[in-house]
Amino acid sequence: MTDPSAASPWLSRQAYERLRTCLAVSPDREDPSDPSTVWSMPIVLNIPRQDPPPRHELLADAARAVVACCLSPDPAFADALTSWYGARIRKVARRARNVQWKRVQDVPGVTVGNARACVPSAVVDTHPEVRKLQISGTDLPPSPAPPAARPEVLIDAAFGMTVGKAAAQAGHASMLLAAQLSYEEVAAWAQDGYRLQVREVGRAEIAEARALPGAVCVRDAGFTEVAPGSVTAIALH
Repeated sequence: MTDPSAASPWLSRQAYERLRTCLAVSPDREDPSDPSTVWSMPIVLNIPRQDPPPRHELLADAARAVVACCLSPDPAFADALTSWYGARIRKVARRARNVQWKRVQDVPGVTVGNARACVPSAVVDTHPEVRKLQISGTDLPPSPAPPAARPEVLIDAAFGMTVGKAAAQAGHASMLLAAQLSYEEVAAWAQDGYRLQVREVGRAEIAEARALPGAVCVRDAGFTEVAPGSVTAIALH
C-alpha cells in the first residue's frame, strides 16, 4: 500500500475503534524471558546518499505513514495491530536506500513519500528484508522549519534526537492524535491523506504547546536516547 491519499481515502470505523484501545492503560504484557511478547512497528526511512530528503519532510512522511498504517482498512493488518496496541508501543526506525528501499515495499505496511510504516510484529519475527537494514549510524541535519500550520507535530529539538528517533516520536504523536480525535475529525483527515507537518522547535515553544487545549503529549519510554518519561513531541490539531 502506498500514499494513503490514494490508497485509503475513507476511514474504517473498526480501525478507528481499534486504534483508540491504545489509549487504555493495560498491564505490561512483555516478558523478558519470552521474546515473542516484545512487539515493534518498523519504520523504514529512505535516505539516499545523493539528494536525501529534508529532515522535516522525512519526519512528516513517517508520521503520516504510521497513522495511515494504524487506520488502514486492510483486514490483514488487524490482528497484528491489536497485539501491538496491547503491548508496549515500540517503533524502530531503520534506514534503506536504492534496492533496499524497493524490496521493503513488499513488506506489509503503508508508504508515504520516503517513509514506510510496516505492520507491527514480535521483534523476533521482524521481516527478513527489514531485519537486514541499519538501525543507527545515519542522520540528517536540521532543515528550515515550515510555517506553523495544523495539524502539526512539534518535536523537542533540545533532546538532539537522531532522525530515526525523531521519526518514531513523530509517528507516535500522529497515532495518538488520531486516537484522541472524534471519528468525524479523523475521517476528514483521512480524506486529506493524513497531511500534517513536523517542526523541531525549542523547549519554550514545547512548553507553550503543552498548555494548549487538545494538545497530545508523547512521553517516551526511555529505551533509547532520552530519559524515561521525557515529553519528546506534541501533536496539535
